[in-house]
Amino acid sequence: MKTLFLLRGLPGSGKSTLAKEIGGTHFEADMFFLDENSNYKFDATKLKDAHAWCQNEVNTSMILNVTTGDHERIIVSNTFTQEWEMEAYYNLAKNWGYTVFALIVENRHGGVNEHGVPADKLEIMKNRFEVKL
Repeated sequence: MKTLFLLRGLPGSGKSTLAKEIGGTHFEADMFFLDENSNYKFDATKLKDAHAWCQNEVNTSMILNVTTGDHERIIVSNTFTQEWEMEAYYNLAKNWGYTVFALIVENRHGGVNEHGVPADKLEIMKNRFEVKL
């Protein structure tokens, strides 16, 4: 079954770790900010580009699935604090016949965000987090 997992949660919650455990083709917008030596160099002015890149990578993987059968399981781990941020991925899944599971990853293990997101930004993300039950 072709499956798209959307892993949601605040920085440090364990989204990337869970993505690796699930296995499959994994993308996240933060990958856009990795240089050739895998050093993370965030640039807030390129955040929109990072999300466009991530969506494009998922679309390309879904297209490749049609011809190669690869990329049957795709995982996207972004904060996805608001419903509209997942919309493009739901549309891609519908276009290419993927079943979507949106999972909220909670930081119950005391994880620390690896990208140094300031506490005030984490609080803003937490306060705007939308959940659809």
